[in-house]
Amino acid sequence: MVAVTEQRAPVRNAPAPPRRRTRRVNRPRSWYLLPAAVFFGLFAAFPLVLVLYLSLTDWNGIGTPTFVGMANWVRLFDNDVIWDVTSTTLLLTVLFWVTQTPLSILLGVWAAGPQRNRAVLSALFFLPLLLSTAAIALLFNRMFDPYVGIGRGLEPFRNILGTTSGAITAIVIVVGWQFIPFHTLLYQAAARNVPKVLYDAATVDGAGRWYQFWYITLPQLKNTIITSSTIMIVGSLTYFETIFLLTNGGPGTGTRTLPLEMYFRSFRSYEFGYASAIASVLVIVATTISLLIVRFSGFAKMRSTLEGL
Repeated sequence: MVAVTEQRAPVRNAPAPPRRRTRRVNRPRSWYLLPAAVFFGLFAAFPLVLVLYLSLTDWNGIGTPTFVGMANWVRLFDNDVIWDVTSTTLLLTVLFWVTQTPLSILLGVWAAGPQRNRAVLSALFFLPLLLSTAAIALLFNRMFDPYVGIGRGLEPFRNILGTTSGAITAIVIVVGWQFIPFHTLLYQAAARNVPKVLYDAATVDGAGRWYQFWYITLPQLKNTIITSSTIMIVGSLTYFETIFLLTNGGPGTGTRTLPLEMYFRSFRSYEFGYASAIASVLVIVATTISLLIVRFSGFAKMRSTLEGL
């Protein structure tokens, strides 16, 4: 019996499965940032470097600046007036935040509600934001005048600009009247984005409006509070027109702030080098405060809750 052997064809290597083509995600290139970088360099970085250089010189605005090193900075920190001006600036900044933030939150939450005639009242309330700062300061300056304004008939306002405490109060009122609408607009937009289901669940649990505002609305407005506070605090350090036209830094130096002192030193005393040192201090203080707010508020760790962002 002959054994039949089966011959098998040699097994060839099977072709490899086709590779899947991975779709490349178009990532923005660095040169896309060139227009913004040029704009920032021309209008922010270059002026800042120029101011820092002028703070090391003695210059009256005409001719060539004379390099004097750290003389302006030594004079700046040895001047008692600067410390008084700085304390006044910080006091006004705190008062602006303390008065504007609660009112802006309450008005913003109210404007986001379903009240009747809310749109009309909100539009009227936002009108001060559209007016000129100089016009508002001049208007209130005449309004607080003890002879022709409300001080003529109301005893508490008769000499409001004649005392340091009264002048500071007037500045807080005027600045708040103009800029509270802006921050109210921020809180109105944020309050409208709070999910309605949270309020519905709280209503089912028997929570009143106060508890809903305190435990639902305020926590949801955390990001907006940080943003509004940063804008408000940094802006408060640079207010000039309102204080200049309303009180001119008076009575005496009671309401003189760092921007106002910088103006007096540069355009009245023609000490542009010393004024540049004051401007540099303003930049350093504002930047430091902004970084501290971002650092300790946790704003840097926040991420968008929108899909894809």
